[in-house]
Amino acid sequence: MLEISNVNKHYGSRQVLTDVSFTVGNGRMTGFVGANGAGKTTTMRIVLGVLQPDSGTVRLDGETLTTGDRRRFGYMPEERGLYPKMKVAEQLVYLARLHGLSTQAAKANTDTLLERLGLGERAGDLVEALSLGNQQRAQIAAALVHDPEFLVLDEPFSGLDPMAVEVVVNVLKDYAASGVPVLFSSHQLDIVERLCDDLVIIAEGEIRANGPREQLREQYSEPRFEIQTAHDAGWIREVPGISVVDFDGGFAVFEAETDAASQTVLQQAIARGPVQSFSQQRPSLSTIFKEVVQ
Repeated sequence: MLEISNVNKHYGSRQVLTDVSFTVGNGRMTGFVGANGAGKTTTMRIVLGVLQPDSGTVRLDGETLTTGDRRRFGYMPEERGLYPKMKVAEQLVYLARLHGLSTQAAKANTDTLLERLGLGERAGDLVEALSLGNQQRAQIAAALVHDPEFLVLDEPFSGLDPMAVEVVVNVLKDYAASGVPVLFSSHQLDIVERLCDDLVIIAEGEIRANGPREQLREQYSEPRFEIQTAHDAGWIREVPGISVVDFDGGFAVFEAETDAASQTVLQQAIARGPVQSFSQQRPSLSTIFKEVVQ
C-alpha cells in the first residue's frame, strides 16, 4: 500500500499542495481527479521522486520510498516521452532492459503487451509513424513492459477512441486483479467512475474528497428514490413526508424527508401489488466533483 501523508509543496511564493494525504491500496484502482492545475501531476511526480515535497512523507508498505523501490514502479506521464525515431517493439525491449529484465524476458513482455493493446501489427513501425491514439497505447505499454509492482498513470485514456479505452481498461483491471496498486488520473469522469475502486478529488492543491467510490456516492446522496410498480403510483403524492419529482404511470421518483417515509412508500406499494424495482438514486462522479470543488 502506498501512503501519501501531509504532503506540502511550494513553487516560490505559491503553494501548490497543502497537506495532501491519501492511500492507494494493493489491488485497487484509485482514480485521481481534479481540474487543470489542481495538483495531480505535482503529486504524482512527488510519489515518483521526480520532485521533492517541502514537507510530508510518501511510504510504501510502511517504509519510506527509496530509489530502488521506485524502479519497481510503472509510470506513464501525460506528455508523450517515447523516442520518435525508434521502432515500437525495439523501444519497449530497450526500456525493459533498462529496468533489469533479460533480453528474452523483455522481448516476451513486449510481444504480449503489443498484442493485448492491439499494436501487434505495428511493432516494426517508428513511433512517429503511429497515430496519436496508437502512440498513447505504446506509451502505456512502456509503463507496463518491465512488470511493475505499482502503476502511476497520468491521463492514460487521453486521445483514445472508445474501443481503445476498453482495451486499456481491461489490461489495467488485470494488473489490479493481480494485486498491483494502480493510481491514475483522468479528465474523463465517466471512465473513472466505471473503473476506480477508490476516488481522490483534488482542487487548488487540497484533497476535497477521498474514499471508496460507493462510500462517496452514499455520502453525497440526496434522499431521493425511484420506484417501478405494476400499478399506478399516483397515490405516492399523498404519503406524508414525500415530494414527487417525476411520475409516469407505475414509475415515480420522489424525495423523502426521513428514512421512515421512504419505507412507508415501499410498504404501501407492496401492499398494492408487485414492485418491480425500488432504489435510492446515487449521484454520478461528475455531480460529486462539481459539489466538492465549488
